Amino acid sequence: MKKLLSVILVGAILTTSSLMLSSCGTGGTDTGNSTASTTQETKKIATKDDLKGAKIGVQMGTTGDIYASDYEEEGSVIERFNKGADAVLALSQGKVDCVIIDNEPAKAFVEQNEGLKILEEPFEKEEYAVAIAKDNSELTTNFNKALAELKKDGTVQKIIDNYIGDDTKGKSPYTTPDGTDTSKGELHMATNAAFEPYEYKEGGEIVGIDAMIAQAVCDKMGYKLVIDDMDFDSIITAVTTGKADFGMAGMTVTDERKEAVNFTDSYTTATQVMIVKE
Repeated sequence: MKKLLSVILVGAILTTSSLMLSSCGTGGTDTGNSTASTTQETKKIATKDDLKGAKIGVQMGTTGDIYASDYEEEGSVIERFNKGADAVLALSQGKVDCVIIDNEPAKAFVEQNEGLKILEEPFEKEEYAVAIAKDNSELTTNFNKALAELKKDGTVQKIIDNYIGDDTKGKSPYTTPDGTDTSKGELHMATNAAFEPYEYKEGGEIVGIDAMIAQAVCDKMGYKLVIDDMDFDSIITAVTTGKADFGMAGMTVTDERKEAVNFTDSYTTATQVMIVKE
């Protein structure tokens, strides 16, 4: 009889405990917690002011990454991707609220991905230059001299126009002049060939604004250009360790980068923009 009573008492205690636990899991203020953990909440971004507290997608190590990092102090979450295309895919999937990237690649991404748009308000204006090791001042000087000549004779602008502009695109491709002497050897350019129209792959070859300007500069200086493709955040390391002679990848001059490398004169200006869902 005592055994029977004990079993009944244990059963009653277990039943009561189960009811209490069940009540704690479903009552009052905690309703809907399980749904929140599995549902992606997105924030509508219409201006820069909306970036506070948003999920921002960037390509790792780029200027967009650097500028977006300032918003982390204001509660924003920065999602970093190895490729700009991966950040845009995350936006399409609702994993981030916007993507900050250069205007020209942004145009290509929006054209290729339905349901996305570029906000009219620019995020940041910037200048692009070439990164060269601090102990290679001779190359920096010679690069600037060749670049100045190519700007003066219109070559740089023609190369840019060949990749940007509805009326000029594809009409002024750069080709190495006949009889160009490249007997001085090779110059290795570190880049990230996933940044159209500055550098990207076409038919297995790396092409784009940066690739063509680099080719024109090397032709002027008497070197053969060799382009090495790598992750963007590896470019400065490649330059400082001597694995590459210079880095050219739509790279903005910043105080942080100037601590590691020297920069040439600017060869073009650009604008960082915000891509959002329509």
